[in-house]
Amino acid sequence: MSQSQPTTTPKLEDPKFGFNDYAERLNGRAAMIGFALTLVIEYLTGQGLLSWLGLQ
Repeated sequence: MSQSQPTTTPKLEDPKFGFNDYAERLNGRAAMIGFALTLVIEYLTGQGLLSWLGLQ
């Protein structure tokens, strides 16, 4: 009896941690959301971010 070998390599999922495309994309999205929220806070309070945080 002969066993047949697989002809293709199974596609494994990329890791969801470390320096990879998924992490970079997630980091970029988080930065865009943070920047937009900073603009909203400055507009609503009439103060800059440093003043709003009490650092200036």
